[in-house]
Amino acid sequence: MDNSTNFFENKVLGHPAGLFVLFFTEMWERFSYYGMRAILVIFLTGMVTGENPGWGWDTKAALSLLGTYALFVYLTPLLGGWLADNKIGYRRAVVIGALLMTLGHAAMAVETPTFLYIGITLLIIGNGFFKPNMTSIISKMYEGHDDKKDGAYNIFYMGVNAGAFLGIMLCGWVGEKVGWSYGFGLAGIFMFLGMLQFYFAQSLFGNIGDKPIALTEEEKEEVVHPDEKRNPFLLIDYILVGIFIVSALIFIINDPLSKIGDIQVLNFTIAQMPDSLFFALLAAISFILLLIVRIPRYSTIERDRMIAFAIFCLFTVFFWAAFEQAAGSLPVYTRDFTNRLLEGGAATTFKVVDLIVTVVPLGIITYVLYSLFRATFSKIALSNIILGSSFVIVWGIVLYKLSTEFQSTETEVPVTWFAILNSLFIIIFAPLFTKWWDSKYNPPASVKYFLGLALLGVGFAFLAFGARNVPSGAESAQLSMAWLVLAYLFHT
Repeated sequence: MDNSTNFFENKVLGHPAGLFVLFFTEMWERFSYYGMRAILVIFLTGMVTGENPGWGWDTKAALSLLGTYALFVYLTPLLGGWLADNKIGYRRAVVIGALLMTLGHAAMAVETPTFLYIGITLLIIGNGFFKPNMTSIISKMYEGHDDKKDGAYNIFYMGVNAGAFLGIMLCGWVGEKVGWSYGFGLAGIFMFLGMLQFYFAQSLFGNIGDKPIALTEEEKEEVVHPDEKRNPFLLIDYILVGIFIVSALIFIINDPLSKIGDIQVLNFTIAQMPDSLFFALLAAISFILLLIVRIPRYSTIERDRMIAFAIFCLFTVFFWAAFEQAAGSLPVYTRDFTNRLLEGGAATTFKVVDLIVTVVPLGIITYVLYSLFRATFSKIALSNIILGSSFVIVWGIVLYKLSTEFQSTETEVPVTWFAILNSLFIIIFAPLFTKWWDSKYNPPASVKYFLGLALLGVGFAFLAFGARNVPSGAESAQLSMAWLVLAYLFHT
């Protein structure tokens, strides 16, 4: 089934209009994801008194909840992708996922522990349905147009960064300055509008993403690779897999329960290691042993590829563990150890910079919206009206935010404001790196991995250097914001 040619009859900026429907749908999903993530830890660990009280959680408990959430956010797309491929189709999975995430954000806006956990659970399940299937639709849409596929993904990921940028800025500002419930609720509102915009634009996709047609037995045999079982699992493999699964599950369950609710599934220590750490190490060791016993059974070429892949995966774990601190320890560092109060000329300069970095990207995205309107309004009028209404709301919040800030004589930079620097730097530097990668000086993947990890380390080194004179155990300090800016620059 190939309907890709039809998609190019209605172009926006040289690409099918359907790509920009996906662009905005993904943008609103990333808006909600990064907006919620930006305020979660500072809400949980915030003081229980004041104009906008938090819950006063211990930092370890808040980071444990965030880590558990991130774990399942990366795991559930495996199940969601399989269901979409084999049972319900890509488009239905996207709608189901968006609806569940909308309900999740709404639950978190209630601000009670029960609804917090319900909300996070719904977000995790919804993400599993939503996340893997947007790019699957793009892949199907561009079948037969491989020369345009790279450009399509570049445009799509600009939507990802635009959503992250706007979500962190607006949900963060509303959450900190107006109220946490409003910040969580705002994330849900735009997820809901993004779902409606996608739902009423499905006619642009033809039958791509429909419920899959069951294969006949003959077709199934053709799909199965003839060498699929060339490395069957042995008894030792099953034992190691079992140890890994059991140990990982115990860690996943026990770590957040012990830190958040002081509930120990298994309360013991081995070699002065608490049970959670023991099972985490046991899971890691069993997985490494599984690789050691299985990899030698592959052919030479496959073995070399598996070894290289395993090494890259190892470094990827460290990279993302560090990079995800943007939602964990970095907001706490920003709130408790950074002097964010500006007065006089410094305050005015920040307000002008904030205005520019807010209005210019939003203006560019609004132009993309206008281009989509011109090409598709007659076909998907309701979808475009919903999308246009979303932008009216965004512009209203932005103008209210800027008006409020310019009326004050002094400014306290929001904790979440620094997190937008990552998306901003990506937008600035992406063209430069793209040109580098396309040149004859394009380094191999291993060098890129090394550079990424090294620069990530440099970013944390700036934070450590800035805090070198802070006494051990101190609960607050007044460090320069420059260290945070440098950290986010190198982390990008």
